[in-house]
Amino acid sequence: MKARTQTSFLFDLDDTLVDSVYDHVLAWHDALLEEGFDVSVWRLHRKIGMSGGLFTKALARETGREFDTELLERLRKLHAKYYSARSLRTRPLPGAKELLAFLTDNGIPWAIATSGRMETAGPVLKILGVDPTKVTVITRDLVRYAKPDPDLFLAAAEKLGVDIESSCVVGDAIWDMLAARRARALGIGLLSGGYGQEELERAGAYRVYEDPADLLSHIDEVGGRR
Repeated sequence: MKARTQTSFLFDLDDTLVDSVYDHVLAWHDALLEEGFDVSVWRLHRKIGMSGGLFTKALARETGREFDTELLERLRKLHAKYYSARSLRTRPLPGAKELLAFLTDNGIPWAIATSGRMETAGPVLKILGVDPTKVTVITRDLVRYAKPDPDLFLAAAEKLGVDIESSCVVGDAIWDMLAARRARALGIGLLSGGYGQEELERAGAYRVYEDPADLLSHIDEVGGRR
């Protein structure tokens, strides 16, 4: 009899496990203002979760201004500065710690894969109670391309030693779902990042829940065995 393939879970971080999307939005807004760019907050929100490179390319198209290497590096550092000033107040989303504890207690593999660099992700991981020396955490520093490319999730699955095709990618943004589809993983969308259910489903989510607490209460639907 063939053994059952165990499901594993690969999580985005910002606004999937921690309530931080507006911290990032406002940090980018402050950084751009300091460099003379007046971009509406709602436009920034729609780009959170994609790689920094794609983020700035999208802004360049919208503003009609050139983003050279020096400007990109200044913006990255300014974003990190303004985000760090806010991130100490970031809180885990409802059910996030309980969901990760459930997976751990039941021997279900899980990892975190974030488009953020460890510079900004580290303090938030600490608030979440995740030690990156003991848990698989893949940040932007470790891969060539970030979302919507699949590299982060592929690297997380490889480090966990699990099959990406038996993994569920959990994220709040269409960029997570697109990356999951490209990685050949199943996408699970959460509404906690501000994207609607139809948007997430169009991007590839096969299940959508409100937040980590809602996902935990339906974990049997996505292969998490109690």
